[in-house]
Amino acid sequence: MSQTRHVPVMLQRCLDLLAPALEQPAPGGGAPVVVDCTLGLGGHSEALLTRFPEARLVALDRDTEALRLAGERLAPFGDRATLVHAVYDELPGVLRRLGIPSVQGILFDLGVSSMQLDEADRGFAYAQDAPLDMRMDQTTGISAAEVLNTYPAGELVRILRAYGEEKQAKRIVSAVVREREKEPFTTSARLVELIRDSLPQAAKRTGGNPAKRTFQALRIEVNGELAVLERAVPAAVAALAVGGRIAVLSYHSLEDRLVKHVLAAGAATTAPPGLPVVPEEYQPRLKLLTRGAELPTEEEVTENRRAAPARLRGAQRIREDVS
Repeated sequence: MSQTRHVPVMLQRCLDLLAPALEQPAPGGGAPVVVDCTLGLGGHSEALLTRFPEARLVALDRDTEALRLAGERLAPFGDRATLVHAVYDELPGVLRRLGIPSVQGILFDLGVSSMQLDEADRGFAYAQDAPLDMRMDQTTGISAAEVLNTYPAGELVRILRAYGEEKQAKRIVSAVVREREKEPFTTSARLVELIRDSLPQAAKRTGGNPAKRTFQALRIEVNGELAVLERAVPAAVAALAVGGRIAVLSYHSLEDRLVKHVLAAGAATTAPPGLPVVPEEYQPRLKLLTRGAELPTEEEVTENRRAAPARLRGAQRIREDVS
C-alpha cells in the first residue's frame, strides 16, 4: 500500500503545540523524549523527528503491519526512533523497560488509522465489502463478526447506543438477531445492507452513511478503545516531566469528552472550597494549552477529508505530584 496517501491530521498545529517542550534538552541535559502513542503509518512521527533533530522518539502501535510500514519510513532516523508493539495504555510499562523515567512530549492521534481504513480486508470501512474483522491488532482478540454473531441482543443494543450514539439501535439489532439465525455475519456489505433496510427513511437522510455509527460502535467494542483511552490519558499525563506537553487528536464526541475530562481535572485545584491558601498538593498539575477543542482549518479538511471530525486538545505539566 502506498504511504503517500497518508496525510497526518493537523500536523503543523500538533508540532507547534509540542515545540516548546522539545526544542530544549531534557532535565539533566539529555535528549528530549517524545512519545507517539498511535504510530500508524508514521506521518506524525516522521515530522516530529524532522522538526526536532535532538529529540528521541518512542512510538507505539498495536498493529503489526503499521509497525512494519512505519519502520521502513523511519529507518533513515536510525536509533533515534524506537518502535514498540503495544497498546497505548501500556505506556508506563514500555517506558519502564526502556529506562525512561519521564518524557517531554506525548502525541495521541486516536481512532482508526488511514492504513486500516484503506486496506479493504481489515473490515473497518463500510464503503467496501470485506471480512468483518476490525481488530487493530490481528494477532489477538475477537472480531466484529464474532461480536455480531454471539453477543446477546441487549448487549448489542447497549454497544450501538453507547459507542455509536445510534438512536435506531433496537431496530438494527432486531434485524441482526433475525438474520444471524439464518446465517452468521461474515462480511461488511451484508451488514451495511441490513442497516439500510432497517432504518426509517428519515434516519437515512441525515448524517452521511447510515452504517457509520454501527461500524464505529463495533470497532470501539472489538478494540476496547474507550476503556484503553480511559487508562491511557492519565498514564500519559503521569509520564510527563514538568514542562512536558501532551497533544491529543480525537475523532468523535466520546473520545473528546474523555480527553477533556482528564485534562480539565488535571488543570483544576483539588482543594476543599474555602481554604484561604491552597497548599501545594492541591494545586493544578496541568495548564491547558487549547481553548476548548481546536478544529482543523478549511484548507486542512480540503486536503484531507479525514481531518473533518478532528478535535485537538493540549496541556502542559506544570508541577510534580506531591504525595
